[in-house]
Amino acid sequence: MTSQTASTAQYTLADAVLLQRLEGLAALVLGVAIYAWLGQPWVIFAVLFLVPDLTMLGYVRSARFGELIYNLGHTYAAPALLALAGLAIGPLAYGLAAIWAAHIGADRLLGYGLKLESFEATHLGPIGKARRGR
Repeated sequence: MTSQTASTAQYTLADAVLLQRLEGLAALVLGVAIYAWLGQPWVIFAVLFLVPDLTMLGYVRSARFGELIYNLGHTYAAPALLALAGLAIGPLAYGLAAIWAAHIGADRLLGYGLKLESFEATHLGPIGKARRGR
């Protein structure tokens, strides 16, 4: 691979990561806007905003289980299904889904992506000690 090709590949990867971070910003803003539109209490939003990070506790059992549980709790499909359940459950489900989607968006915006082979390896690049070691 030539140096020009390597730098082009690096730029493309960086561009994809930037787009995913901007997508996270959009999800965060949309989640907050929907929650505001629903008129539900902001104290609930504040209390529940970090609840999806409890999925990190899966790493206590094993790295593979932790990765699975964390990723299930940090994919947009989960809050989308909860919002769909809102058709039967009611507005509470919509509010919870908005909080959840906003949390995932904030994570993506900050560079915390879905986990790969270790907690520090994400689909958006390395985080924590892995990033500092670069």
